[in-house]
Amino acid sequence: MTATVSAEPARARAVLSNQDFKLLQEAVVFYIKAHEDDPATSKYVNLHHRLSSAGRR
Repeated sequence: MTATVSAEPARARAVLSNQDFKLLQEAVVFYIKAHEDDPATSKYVNLHHRLSSAGRR
């Protein structure tokens, strides 16, 4: 008995659901509001923007 090998790679599956993106967005907004004076907050603002655009796909 021989095994059949497929030439096509397995289909990629989503790691995060749309609900996960919403939860992450809320957590990031909470962090941004709590750390408004921190210079590193701009990184979290950028993350929030990326999560927002990824969640709409």
